[in-house]
Amino acid sequence: MKDFIKRKAKDSLRFKILIGIVTVLLIVLMFPKGESIESEVSEGSIWIHDDLIASFSFPVFKNAAIYRVELKEAEQGVYPVFLREGISTADILDSLKRYNDFLIKSIDSSLSVNSEEVFNPTFLSFASFNTFKQVRSQERNLVLSRLVNMRTAFNAVQNLLNNVYKNGILSVNPASLQKDSIALRTGNIDRIEPGSNYLLPDQASEVVKNNLNEFNLPEDIKDAVLEYTLHFVFPNIIYSSQLTQEEIVQAQNVVSQYSGIVNENERIVAKHDRITKDVKLKIDSYREAKGERIGGEGILLQMVGKFLHISFLITLFVIYIYLFRKKIYHNNQKILLIAIVFIFLSFITYLVNQISIRAPLQLLIFIPSASMLLTIIFDSRVGFYSTIILALIVGALRGNVYTFTATHIFAGALSVYTVRDIKNRSQIFRSFLFILTGYIIAVLAFGLERFAPVDIILIEMAFVGSNSLISPVLTYGLLIFFERFFKITTDLTLLELSNFDRPLLKDLARKAPGTFNHSMTMGTLAETAAERVGANPLLARVGAYYHDIGKTITPQNYVENQLNNQNIHENLTPEESANLISRHVTEGIQLAQENNLPQEIIDFIPTHHGTMEMSYFYDKAVKLYGEEKVDRNEYRYPGPKPNTKETAILMIADGCESAVRSIEDADPVKVENLIDNIIQSRIDDGQLDESPLTFADIDKIKEAFLSILLGQHHRRIRYPKQDEIEKGIEDPKK
Repeated sequence: MKDFIKRKAKDSLRFKILIGIVTVLLIVLMFPKGESIESEVSEGSIWIHDDLIASFSFPVFKNAAIYRVELKEAEQGVYPVFLREGISTADILDSLKRYNDFLIKSIDSSLSVNSEEVFNPTFLSFASFNTFKQVRSQERNLVLSRLVNMRTAFNAVQNLLNNVYKNGILSVNPASLQKDSIALRTGNIDRIEPGSNYLLPDQASEVVKNNLNEFNLPEDIKDAVLEYTLHFVFPNIIYSSQLTQEEIVQAQNVVSQYSGIVNENERIVAKHDRITKDVKLKIDSYREAKGERIGGEGILLQMVGKFLHISFLITLFVIYIYLFRKKIYHNNQKILLIAIVFIFLSFITYLVNQISIRAPLQLLIFIPSASMLLTIIFDSRVGFYSTIILALIVGALRGNVYTFTATHIFAGALSVYTVRDIKNRSQIFRSFLFILTGYIIAVLAFGLERFAPVDIILIEMAFVGSNSLISPVLTYGLLIFFERFFKITTDLTLLELSNFDRPLLKDLARKAPGTFNHSMTMGTLAETAAERVGANPLLARVGAYYHDIGKTITPQNYVENQLNNQNIHENLTPEESANLISRHVTEGIQLAQENNLPQEIIDFIPTHHGTMEMSYFYDKAVKLYGEEKVDRNEYRYPGPKPNTKETAILMIADGCESAVRSIEDADPVKVENLIDNIIQSRIDDGQLDESPLTFADIDKIKEAFLSILLGQHHRRIRYPKQDEIEKGIEDPKK
């Protein structure tokens, strides 16, 4: 019941419809805004439609590069805005004056104390006054002299700072803002002045120092006064980044986005005229203006149009897989994978549309990567068809650009053909040259057609070169992701599993050589028959290699591995033998799962016997116990029955190969009769009821098996005295 529900969900029509609707809606949302683009024009091409007449007046946008240059120039024309703010000059000078008076008063007071008493350090704010601590009464005259000097210095400092602040001290060097002038704002008025008219904090400090040198003060007094004075040097003209940015925005807003105007009923371009830069700007401006005039009802109708546009493209692809790839259609997991690829490429296109730089970024949309990916996962026809649909969708998102669409179709198609017969993962990187060739030819063709400058063509070639390099790498990475996440088994995976150095096959060859040889023969039979009936030959061959891996657990239980001709089943009861034989199915599934084999390969293990009866042991049980005491179902394999062409072919091949191997003198009649009998017994037992094989397929399988088995069991000429040689009798004439 659980498997039934899982299968129904896997093939649910509702889920298919949901995937389709979500895919279309997401792509529609990635369309560029504005008027629905009927056709995109490129510079240098010819306008092949009727004269384009403006149905209303509209402004013509400037060239994007020119507009950016003008915005930059507007920004550079703005001077940094400075304000006279913070602590005012009057406050600074008043604070200095009051502190000077306080210090002098403190010194006077200190001189009146006992000569043994030192000045209280709490009244002194700078280290130089420590010289006064050692003053004694006998040094009073010297101290009084220095006090006079300090009073003179304090008065000079006050006048000096007053002059410095009159000039002004800037908080930021205008040179660091790449300007030599500033805008000094007073109220609502800006006065542009050279930055050299003002001092910087370092320059103001240097001015103070130089002026103090003019006074003949003792060094210790001069150092103390300098240190003291520098504490009152602050910038009083402050840079405002906010106001400057506002000025920049205002200046840029003044720059017009338009280069002119086209009046109503004015001709924009005449039929058969070449599209110049100016004409293209007019057409693009007209298109955008029409988009802005669309009301709510118009936008809704436009969205409906876009939805229908993408829907019929997706529908074409759905019809194709429904008619020709039913395995994909009936597997919602694979449909979801394809939808993810479509949405991913559409999203890349959307991102490219959002980047407004003068470069052909549209050539970095990795259509070849999607083409190779879908070809490897499915086949070349699915890859090619999806390339066409993807290129049309992405072309629609780019504005229905024919040259863009055609370029990607050409390169994507070449990438499909390079991996259609892929044999190993490294072959993906061989696609680089073919993708690059396709892109270069397309770029060169359309470039010459529109008289594009050589430098533009070379730039486009550089971009397609990058695409050609990145696409194989992206394919390789995404392939591993999809294989793991969606549990997809590609031909690459099967080729890797067919390597005899794989652990399971090495163990099979070493532990069960008879079973290994049987599996190799089965691989040849299954592959040949699969080719004849349109099944997957590689899957059939690899499935044959692994169908009996369960026999590596107890190889001696199976006759092909009993080299000493001692059959252990002769000493076992029929039910014990049946249990031992059937165990290779469950043990094989367990081994396969432990070694992470794909489910497609694991399916060959239980289905190559289906629910067939182990007739040898059943007949033995009937002879021993009587038919009425034997349950036939206890002597059947657990199943399930084969439900694909490949697994059904393997079931038939397994019976035919084992039976023909037991024939002593194989001839065409015997082999053909045996094959017919084996196949008919499988049909009569209902083992092929769930497989998609037809009777026409059965006939083709018979022919394939007959030719191979006869070739393997043809008659050989016996050499003279071969009997003596086989018995180990030495030739006396030697």
